[in-house]
Amino acid sequence: MATPTESKENNAAPLLKLKRVAIDTYRENVAYLHRDCAIYRAEGFQALSKVEIRANGKRILASLNVVDDACIVGVDELGVSEDAFVQLGVESGHPSRISQAEPPSSIPALHRKIAGERLTQDDFRAIVRDIAEHRYSKIELTAFVVASNQGELDREEVYYLTDAMAAVGRKLDWREHPVVDKHCIGGIPGNRTSMLVVPIVAAHGMLCPKTSSRAITSPAGTADTMEVLANVEPPFDRLWDIVREHRACLAWGGSSDLSPADDVLIAVERPLSIDSPGQMVASILSKKIAAGSTHLLLDIPVGPTAKVKAMPEAQRLRKLFEFVANRLGLTLDVVVTDGRQPVGNGIGPVLEARDVMRVLRNDPRAPADLRQKALRLAGRMLEFDPDVRGGDGYAIARDILDSGRALSKMMAIIEAQGAKPFDPEQPELAPLSFDVFADRNGVVTSIDNLQLARIARLAGAPKVQGSGVDLLHKLGEPVNAGEALYRVYAAYPADLEFARQACERSSGFTLGLASEVPSLFVEF
Repeated sequence: MATPTESKENNAAPLLKLKRVAIDTYRENVAYLHRDCAIYRAEGFQALSKVEIRANGKRILASLNVVDDACIVGVDELGVSEDAFVQLGVESGHPSRISQAEPPSSIPALHRKIAGERLTQDDFRAIVRDIAEHRYSKIELTAFVVASNQGELDREEVYYLTDAMAAVGRKLDWREHPVVDKHCIGGIPGNRTSMLVVPIVAAHGMLCPKTSSRAITSPAGTADTMEVLANVEPPFDRLWDIVREHRACLAWGGSSDLSPADDVLIAVERPLSIDSPGQMVASILSKKIAAGSTHLLLDIPVGPTAKVKAMPEAQRLRKLFEFVANRLGLTLDVVVTDGRQPVGNGIGPVLEARDVMRVLRNDPRAPADLRQKALRLAGRMLEFDPDVRGGDGYAIARDILDSGRALSKMMAIIEAQGAKPFDPEQPELAPLSFDVFADRNGVVTSIDNLQLARIARLAGAPKVQGSGVDLLHKLGEPVNAGEALYRVYAAYPADLEFARQACERSSGFTLGLASEVPSLFVEF
């Protein structure tokens, strides 16, 4: 991460020409030196060691890769990955210097956490600061994530971690109250309620600066789906103006420098499939605090193939969220929702955008479950308004949606962020498709969220926006043998075949008796 201009640079290191190496290293700064580079030999660099790069008065830290191919980087060049190049903000060929980086000062604290010790608030502040400044290698990051997961942070440590993560990077102050936001802990395909809740709440007049994530292991994040309709990466100053003018935005949060340590940690947590309660709480709440939110509605879906499988687990997670939010001065309302199946019909950016626009347009084809869940969540958020009596929020949200005010607000936000061509009547779906059929008569007794998400990913979502899965039946519905359960869309024959093979291994649907449909756990 780039730091402010240094008053005095180390001019002892020889100059190298900076070269942009077109490799996406996802949140990790990587530097590339040729093995025959004189500086590499003289300085005694080692592959994967941490180095400091300086150019144009800016400084970043990076992990060093050593190459033997002059086509990647020449002997008089210093290559940097995409993220690192953007942070330096210079042109290719700009003079730059490289030197050994000082080891992170928080390494002793990391070693104590690896040994299973409880860390102090100052320990977490030091660790998070070093993580945000890219001082940790991937190995050290992995050690911290695994140690925090294996030892399970106690609730005080979760608060320390959250507070430290929120304190590093940009912190917004909207200078009004309340500033509301909504977040789901994830794991449910097609759950695009944010794109409905935000325009409803904003149409009521509440401030809702919604920054969302892109998909990493899911078929679409809110930012991926919104990107079908509008630009989700406007410059920060423009984003601020949009929120001030329209009371809301729906943008990608990765470029806003809010809790930047979280983005670095996620790059390690997701490949390891580690999502411990403590790290989840710190990730979500630190982003909201940094974004200036004063009130948060948290959606915890519960179901057999959701992240949270049962109510006791949901209640434990709720208490941890409430404890940390209270310590941070954040008003929190936790809602336990139905996580037994995907929400809406579409899984994948274009299909989910179609569902959202159908709900906003009050189209008879709009998925009823997506509409109903969005209204109930929006109603709870509207009750953060001191002028709205408890219990009245749902009716107000329904009126805003039915009257078309939510659609008007959404269209204004889309135009302000930079509208893209999209026809909800004829969305541009991937050209290849196949149907998955029921093998017998019965009632849909279960839908595997994980398997449906996996099939949509194999079909190309979210990278190919028009790829994904379109559900034709939901829980409790009767089907006949040979009737289509869902349709899979893909842009390339190979993706289509990968998805087909996954469907043959498991369709993700189970048919049986109506009495076998799992119980519903909700708190609306």
